[in-house]
Amino acid sequence: MAYPLTITASAMRDINRSAILEIIRREGPISRTAIAEGLDVSLPTVMRIVDGLVAEGFVRLQGTSEWSGGRRRPLLEFNSDGFVVLGVDMGGTKMYGAISDLGGHILDEVNISRHGTSGEDSFNYLTTLIDKLLASPKVEGRHVRGIGVGAPGVTFHKEGIVTWAYTLHWDMFPLKARLAERYDLPITVDNDVNLAALGELWFGAGQNVQDMVLIAIGTGIGAGVIIDGALYRGSKEASGEIGNLVPGREFLGKNYRDFGALESAASGTGIAARGRELLDSQRSPAELLDLTAEDVFDAGRRGEPWAWTVINETVDYLAIAIANLVAFFDPELVVLGGGVSRSADLLIKPILARIDGAIPNPPKLVVSDLGLQATVMGAITNVLHNTSNFYVVHKLS
Repeated sequence: MAYPLTITASAMRDINRSAILEIIRREGPISRTAIAEGLDVSLPTVMRIVDGLVAEGFVRLQGTSEWSGGRRRPLLEFNSDGFVVLGVDMGGTKMYGAISDLGGHILDEVNISRHGTSGEDSFNYLTTLIDKLLASPKVEGRHVRGIGVGAPGVTFHKEGIVTWAYTLHWDMFPLKARLAERYDLPITVDNDVNLAALGELWFGAGQNVQDMVLIAIGTGIGAGVIIDGALYRGSKEASGEIGNLVPGREFLGKNYRDFGALESAASGTGIAARGRELLDSQRSPAELLDLTAEDVFDAGRRGEPWAWTVINETVDYLAIAIANLVAFFDPELVVLGGGVSRSADLLIKPILARIDGAIPNPPKLVVSDLGLQATVMGAITNVLHNTSNFYVVHKLS
């Protein structure tokens, strides 16, 4: 039986500390008095916590001053370049890593396209990428706060175990433990789309939003769900596996165990596959093999009818999925991310037209601000959360 959680004095301090750090990050430079008034916390509490944050290197004093108790005190700002974090998006077919400061400013990056590996080879590619970033001259003399990795599959985030990643052929892969054997740094591992949602929440289109859904459309399709400013993971940490949604009756009675019904139709992989079917008798086998979702969208922009058949079907499937997600979660914002979002100019308006009138409250639908950096930005956020006892609190009304 699960019992309600209680709050210790230490946890209460961490809650106040998280709130103070967040208001400084979002609104700094800011005075201690403004923090106390904005959060309804006593000024002595604010001053005590701020002193700790300054000592830890998360907050720094800014030249402009406030009057406090008859004397001037410097204003406070988030020390965004006080630490650096290494983030990696393993992806289904690509791998991207970056070193960033806590403000989301990329200092160095490594991109491995179409690595095409699986099993132990994928892990070796990952460690090679991490080694390159840690050896970057941009890291010299800077304190690395930790390493965050986004994996393309259902992940037990506390244990860092990737329970199933179809594209990597990983089954209960102990990624965090394996990395901890090699690197003497804090390690966090999570689902890549969950991290992309966190990245948008902190650094991208979801800033100042409390309820949002990020839909990542790439090799597969997944969603990261933010409720009350925090990730919703589900009982088995499989929340957001919307590639398994059934977008029409024609998908019933078929086996989609490894690659879900929605992603078989509307992911980059599915879009390219449907394009190959339509062009089977018109292109050489080599041309068909090389066809990508991006090629389909480019052909659509040129007005080629076969491409518009695929694009219109894709819009239908995505509209059904988004309408159902909005009806269920009622998010303030839906963000399209992943590689296919680069063709958002052919997707967003038609999707909104399809669902207009089909659901009572059509969503605000936008393309990702961060693009392919979203998961890495979320990995950076995740490391900060997990190395600083960060809390998000919601009071029941």
